[in-house]
Amino acid sequence: MNLQFSHLNAAGKARMVNVGTKPVQHRRAVAEGRLVCEPATIRALKKNALPKGDVLTVAQIAGLQAAKRTSELIPLCHPLALTHVALTFKVRRDAVEIVCTAETCAQTGVEMEALTGVSVAALTLYDMCKAVDKTMRIEGVRVIEKVKE
Repeated sequence: MNLQFSHLNAAGKARMVNVGTKPVQHRRAVAEGRLVCEPATIRALKKNALPKGDVLTVAQIAGLQAAKRTSELIPLCHPLALTHVALTFKVRRDAVEIVCTAETCAQTGVEMEALTGVSVAALTLYDMCKAVDKTMRIEGVRVIEKVKE
């Protein structure tokens, strides 16, 4: 299999991809991830009884901010004017499922923005729950949908 990476030049050095000749298109990406934790942590989260308060609202804002600043965090990412970012949570018995949808009209996709939103939301949840749960883990961060229209 001959793999060619667009972020490497002919000499194998990192470079930003030139997307200037690509057409502007509506693009959407959806990413997901999970914070797995003890059921007692989930019960406290549902009651807003964690030491740091309303963790879901704070994690949502953190994920939204992170998606908007992806190009500042990930080298070689193009800065994008996002037209929409949404972060949702499903609280399960032993996990919080996180979904981030990012949209733009641009010459390049928004997968990194969706992944960054999920990752920072998960990290924020971890930070806000770590005082009560030492067993938590973040898992399954991945792109689940990518659309170019």
